[in-house]
Amino acid sequence: MRSKVLGQDYVERSFDSADDLNLPFQELATEFAWGSVWTRPGLSLRDRSLMTLSMCIALNRPAELKIHLRGAVRNGVTREEIRELLLHSFLYCGGPAALDAYRVVREEWAKILKNEETQKTSSPKNNRRKAKPTLS
Repeated sequence: MRSKVLGQDYVERSFDSADDLNLPFQELATEFAWGSVWTRPGLSLRDRSLMTLSMCIALNRPAELKIHLRGAVRNGVTREEIRELLLHSFLYCGGPAALDAYRVVREEWAKILKNEETQKTSSPKNNRRKAKPTLS
């Protein structure tokens, strides 16, 4: 599930860069968060992504927001929904957290779409052309 949402390349980098200090964390995160919680019934991956983005904004965690923004796009969250989430976060998380989140989204959006398109066109499993994720 972690690879499905965040991308195989991200997961591989996480484990490749792990050392004796944080390898147990990587293993636990993969097993518990991605193997137990993200796979539970009751919420779609799209809804889980929106909730995760909301929590990252509320906790003012730009690095995690960047990672989970990629997952949200993969799970079908649109640019319009991200915009509304950011505006809504201003009301409930405060201006500084919302401004940090806007900055992350602006910096990452084009990179994410380009990366996703590259992944789709270079994957040996995908012989058919797929539509580029939309911005609306």
